[in-house]
Amino acid sequence: MATDLTLIVEMVTVMGAATVGGYLAKCCRQPVLLGYLVGGMAIGPAGFNLVQGEGNIKVLAEIGVVLLLFALGVEFSLKDLLRVKAIALGGGTLQILLTILLGGSLAYITGWVDTIPTAIFLGAVLSLSSTAIVLKSLIERNEVQSLHGRIMLAILVVQDLGLGLMLAVLPALTQPANVIGTALFKAILTVVLFLIIAVVAGKWIIPCLIRRIAQQQSAELFLLGILSLCLGIALLTSQIGLGIEMGAFVAGLMVSNMEYADHALDRVLPMRDVFSTLFFASIGLLIDPIFLWENLWTLVGLVAVAMVGKAIIVTVIVRSFGYPAKTALRVGTGINQIGEFSFVLASVAQVTGLFSDRLYGLIVGTAAATLLLTPFVLRGVPYFISWLEQSRYSSLIASRYSPPAMLFDEPELVNHVVVAGFGRVGHTLVRMLSFQGHSVLVIDNNEAVLQTLRARRIPYLFGDASSPLVLEKANLHQAKSMAITLPDPMATRLTLNRVLSLAPDLDVTVRAHLDGEIHALYQLGAQEVVQPEFEAALEMGAHMLLKLQDSTYLVQQVVNRYRSRQYRDILPERTEYWGAHNLEEAIAGFDHHWYELTVDHHFLGCSIAELDIRRKTGATIMAMERDQRRYPYPQGKTIFEEGDRLLVVGSPGEQEKFKRFLHESK
Repeated sequence: MATDLTLIVEMVTVMGAATVGGYLAKCCRQPVLLGYLVGGMAIGPAGFNLVQGEGNIKVLAEIGVVLLLFALGVEFSLKDLLRVKAIALGGGTLQILLTILLGGSLAYITGWVDTIPTAIFLGAVLSLSSTAIVLKSLIERNEVQSLHGRIMLAILVVQDLGLGLMLAVLPALTQPANVIGTALFKAILTVVLFLIIAVVAGKWIIPCLIRRIAQQQSAELFLLGILSLCLGIALLTSQIGLGIEMGAFVAGLMVSNMEYADHALDRVLPMRDVFSTLFFASIGLLIDPIFLWENLWTLVGLVAVAMVGKAIIVTVIVRSFGYPAKTALRVGTGINQIGEFSFVLASVAQVTGLFSDRLYGLIVGTAAATLLLTPFVLRGVPYFISWLEQSRYSSLIASRYSPPAMLFDEPELVNHVVVAGFGRVGHTLVRMLSFQGHSVLVIDNNEAVLQTLRARRIPYLFGDASSPLVLEKANLHQAKSMAITLPDPMATRLTLNRVLSLAPDLDVTVRAHLDGEIHALYQLGAQEVVQPEFEAALEMGAHMLLKLQDSTYLVQQVVNRYRSRQYRDILPERTEYWGAHNLEEAIAGFDHHWYELTVDHHFLGCSIAELDIRRKTGATIMAMERDQRRYPYPQGKTIFEEGDRLLVVGSPGEQEKFKRFLHESK
């Protein structure tokens, strides 16, 4: 084949393999990044040997690295960092340093590496987590704005900043021992001088150039200008010894403060996705399954350091900053993988000679293993926390160091309204209730937002709203009503379930995050479920109908009909809406069991409403199986028959009450 077609053939082969691998990974509910690695491995020397790791693909992979770091710099959010700056700057820095210390020390002591500089570099590789995997997981679970979600993202931002410094400073560790101090000093000095020049250029020079290009109103010219800036600065930093990665990241930071940042990112993202795919697939070319099998125990050790060691370090750090134990555990288990930028750092170590081919292969294998395990860990954490709360180890989760004491001077509240969550929705709700003269008690675990409550002398509890201990302090039996406006869907369901187990008659209004949660929340006992997007649609529709001269009475009837039917008339028309996938999400974190009705059970011939199961036992029936067909969220008028199987959620005590109620004599 003609030589000039070799590049095209290799590109098509690698991209095709990455596409197939990514597709299979998505079908198996795994990160696409894992599919890219497997696809590269399949066509590499360890597989069909269609493409080699060196040559044309390596050059294209370098472009992928540059675009990855450029986009990272553009997306950098100082605002997100400052929202939880104490845990971000203090905790994030501690996490990096302690992970380097733990990983490097174990690697050096066990003989995995021969030199201290290599051990430090290895620890640095292990210290970085996957921004892409964590962010995707948080978005899928609607937990980006939750407390643990904000902490995760803030620590990841600090890791991103740390990566830039690592890329600039760590290569100096390749120098001989007698001059390594001088080399580090020169590297740091070079970084400082470069950053000063970058700040000046980013404030007074680059914006003028980009503005001139943008004024030409040519999308192609704008993209060329951005790419030239990115690659040009990357080439400059490479020439002064800081590496192309550092330059690309700084170029992104320079653009991030401009009004054209979003437009630039939008133009670059498709190219970034293509070339970064080539980068990850090129790493897969180097994976040798036989080699990994021969070094299995070393691989297991590295995975343990990365996942278990980092999880323990992060959990302890977050807990030491005063956050609840459950939040600390979720953060620790959420960012305990090795991320995409660890590959970048490992590649630099290999090029500079710090990592041998064997060690680099182990790092790639470790990263692939952590990416494979991460989705299962994230799904299992809610169950683990629920098990801890219900076991004899519940004291590990309880807020022993900051008990949820009542933080106000007034006597015990009665006839009050409890609001769980003081975000935007909760803040507006509290203000409305207070203006109307109602007594309000707020529950929140974010110290920053509670300053407003202190200033207004509004009673509040500091702690997790889903904690039984906190809920008992809220005096729910004497409350008029309760609103749950938490940003975390899992915490919302747990809070609702535990509130009604303590006060079955309490009127509870709940904010739903997604349409798939609405019926599950009603099934768990909510008197009213409010979905913000649907409410916005109803208000807009009401306004338009009034403008179209429909009567006020008719418009009110229409809106009330939609609300009284629990949004059913405007829910998505798809069969899987009531399917098993939504049911599994609804019961995640709950203790749940299946019970089969036999001829001896007195439930037969009775409806759910007649039996009043939730009031008598605290448990909730979430699904019923009849004639090999599943019916999620059975309604109160459902009459039980022999052979029905019931899915019941509730605490161990509630499950025991349900069993006794089920086996009562007719």
